Amino acid sequence: MDLDTFNHDLLECQLCPRLVAWREQVAREKRRSYKDQPYWGKPVPGFGDPHARIFIVGLAPGAHGSNRTGRQFTGDASGDFFYPALYRAGLANQPNATSRDDGLTLYNVYTAPVCRCAPPDNKPTALEMAQCQPYLQAELEFIHPEVIVVLGRIAFESILRIYSLRDKSWKFSHNAVFEMEHGPSLVCSYHPSQQNTQTGRLTPAMFDLVWQTALALLNDHRPG
Repeated sequence: MDLDTFNHDLLECQLCPRLVAWREQVAREKRRSYKDQPYWGKPVPGFGDPHARIFIVGLAPGAHGSNRTGRQFTGDASGDFFYPALYRAGLANQPNATSRDDGLTLYNVYTAPVCRCAPPDNKPTALEMAQCQPYLQAELEFIHPEVIVVLGRIAFESILRIYSLRDKSWKFSHNAVFEMEHGPSLVCSYHPSQQNTQTGRLTPAMFDLVWQTALALLNDHRPG
């Protein structure tokens, strides 16, 4: 199976009735400011360079962001913070992300969420995340990254489960780095949600540091 086949199967997913109903309801009713725009209303696939060395794990599509545009971190406030940081780090060709056809290209980076469908109140259940986990695991196997950047504690815990990491000394904190014995390096970041960025818990400088760390790890991985 290649990524195109994988994404075709993903778009047909109906495993979580609550999420299917919500994503489609939001796509029908729409937010007033987007009432003239088509909504995606389906599971959101990963996005980026299929040969990436850095894999970024988010949480879930926003109801009127990715669930509207059909692309990770596109069309909402999280994306307005996320993609400019990738651009500053040289990992994207432009700082803006408004739609799937806006010309955005990622360099050496691929991003996907833990949960592929927009959840009510931005809170997927444990069962919904568990049912979605095989999709993330499959993409990690496709991409085979050298560095994984997790955005938030939920993404961190999801990666620990996928790689069967049980070291209790591994605690989530911003810009923390962990080295798997037989796997990629893991870098932690606060999620670029408005709850974090508007309160100052996550600043542009703090977010830039995460990408500097990830790029430094790539350099460390290059053969001498």
